Amino acid sequence: MRLKTTLDQWQTLYEIERAGSIQAAATVLNKSHTTLIYAVKKLEEQLGVSLITVEKRRAVLTEDGKSLLRRANTMLEQARELEEISKQLSKGIESEIVVAMDHLCNPDWLYSPMAEYLSENSTTSIQVVETSLSKTSHMVTSEEADIAIITLPVTNYPAEAFGVTTMLPVIAADHPLAQKASVCVSEFSIIPQIVVRDLGDESRKVSKQDVGWLKSRQRITVDNFDHALRAVEKGVGFCRLPEHVIKKRADSGLVVLNVENAKRYQVPLHLTLPKGSKTGPAAKGFYDRLLKYSEDRKKE
Repeated sequence: MRLKTTLDQWQTLYEIERAGSIQAAATVLNKSHTTLIYAVKKLEEQLGVSLITVEKRRAVLTEDGKSLLRRANTMLEQARELEEISKQLSKGIESEIVVAMDHLCNPDWLYSPMAEYLSENSTTSIQVVETSLSKTSHMVTSEEADIAIITLPVTNYPAEAFGVTTMLPVIAADHPLAQKASVCVSEFSIIPQIVVRDLGDESRKVSKQDVGWLKSRQRITVDNFDHALRAVEKGVGFCRLPEHVIKKRADSGLVVLNVENAKRYQVPLHLTLPKGSKTGPAAKGFYDRLLKYSEDRKKE
């Protein structure tokens, strides 16, 4: 179906409504008063609807005109966005970037700077992929990610310090161990241990990685820390969880255990650009924003 109207005509009507008069709109559009009157009359003929009326010697939109313009505004906004996206793409700015985030990273460290970044960049979408262990390394070495938040730096990939995650051993408050002032590691061996699995792709012939103490006779393996926390809450067993996960669930009824010689350990987090010099401007801009956020956190 061929359209009767054009974006230029709706833009004219929009400017008349916004500027408050045909003369003011003509100045904004750098067109003559007569040209705009002709454009409106032509639009009225095409639609068969009166769009403008004269009130107190001023041309204002009719109720039909206002109703149609409200719907046309969405179309005009989409056209503006298309032009902005085209302009960004012509400069080589990516329409989408992929961020790989190791599951040990506090999500706030990603999403707080992301909100600031997106307020200034309306053309780039961001895909976040949660990783762990072998999948974290794979996202870097395969260059599937534009930005990666990793634990230890991957060989031959430069990395910047981003933060530190503290891991704490927790158990349900009603568990017998929760009542002890101090716990030996050997006491864990008879209690089910909840661990988070390596999220690496099993179709790739890469050995899955394990981290930490794993000598419990029973092991419950889950996909993420949210499931692990819920399992601990229900009394399934004990688990080492990131401190930021525990703090977010202060009312969860968990107890941090005082384990002899193993109360806590810390995991460093780093930022890297897997694609190196091939990194696009959008990804580089977000990377810089993440680094600045990291530096600002250190000053707090």
